[in-house]
Amino acid sequence: MITELEKYYNKFCEDKRLTRKYGQVEYITSMKYIHEYLKGNDDAKILDVGAGTGRYSVQLANEGYDVTAIELVKHNLGVLKSKGSSVKAIQGTALDLSRFSENTFDMTLVFGPMYHLYTFEDKVKALQESKRVTKANGVILVAYCMNEYSVITYGFKENNVRECMSNGKLSDDFHVISEPKDLYDYVRIEDINKLNEEVGLQRIKLIAADGPANYMRSVINDMDEDTFQLFLKYHFSTCERPDLLGASGHTVDILRKEYCNN
Repeated sequence: MITELEKYYNKFCEDKRLTRKYGQVEYITSMKYIHEYLKGNDDAKILDVGAGTGRYSVQLANEGYDVTAIELVKHNLGVLKSKGSSVKAIQGTALDLSRFSENTFDMTLVFGPMYHLYTFEDKVKALQESKRVTKANGVILVAYCMNEYSVITYGFKENNVRECMSNGKLSDDFHVISEPKDLYDYVRIEDINKLNEEVGLQRIKLIAADGPANYMRSVINDMDEDTFQLFLKYHFSTCERPDLLGASGHTVDILRKEYCNN
């Protein structure tokens, strides 16, 4: 049976999402930090969990890294494979990486799964699996969709807030309550902190992957290149500020698997 998630990605053009100018902010920022933590490790083995159509994994493979990609949705996996890169692309789920041994990868990217996992237990399982297959002292980057972005845009901007509160999709303190038919889950920083504590992963830093970019899509898409570069400069100067993180559309949690943890 095809899941709602698969139906969604069979129609949604995931391959183009990060190529639009506003989406490039998220991509460029994430790649900036990926490269920062790959520096000096040209032989790094990378696992891309929830790789989508390979926007990250194909680029990293083209840069010479040994990249393995796991993707749940067959349509996305087919697009990834069609790009003809050296990526080892496999259908699978973030909840079961048992095909890989412990301590296999220098870096693990979890850039899609947390968007579509709806329980604390499943999120913990995905992090535990990524931790297990990452080498001691390796780095794990985990992306999240942020709660306030959803409330501000879908709730207030699109005038759905009262309906969401009446049907139980928003709590009294405006926390999004998602289920699989909603397709996306949204978190706050305190939710991310609880996951890390449960799994025993140490944060290096938490960044706003796109900051205000998703709130101002049309403005960014219409920017000339000089203005866009100026916006990126502004974004890089603010993307680690704790007072702004929770309002970003997406965050990336950069974590280290310490030697003492297995």
